Amino acid sequence: MQAFFERWPLFLAALWWGGMSALSFLAVPMAFGVIGNPALAGPYAAKLFQVQAWATVVLALSLLMWGRLQRLKSAEVTARWALLPWLLLAALAAMVQEHGVAERILTARSTGADLRLWHSLGSLLVLLQWVCALRVLWWFARRTEPPAA
Repeated sequence: MQAFFERWPLFLAALWWGGMSALSFLAVPMAFGVIGNPALAGPYAAKLFQVQAWATVVLALSLLMWGRLQRLKSAEVTARWALLPWLLLAALAAMVQEHGVAERILTARSTGADLRLWHSLGSLLVLLQWVCALRVLWWFARRTEPPAA
């Protein structure tokens, strides 16, 4: 049971990065391919990105709380706070995507806004979240001791 408590942040980071990869690079493109009509696939993709954004916020905050608890337990764990900028950047990108960009993408055609601009910005924010999740996963997956024989 102790091993689980020591490794659950790695599990969360893997779930976060893997989920983002599956949604962003498989599910959303497949939705546009299978549905065929961008007017119908767009709102469906927006829902998937909404789930992804909230998952990013929840998982980033969970890992931040874990880091805070570790810092309270030991002074030598301050290296874990190297993840702080990555976690905060991911959560911020998710909130900007969810509350600033997603609605503009969905209403761009009807309001005359530049769909290409808003879609590019939304894609950049998703990519930023993905890179942050990868960095966090990479940090947790590093070996600090040699593998047992």
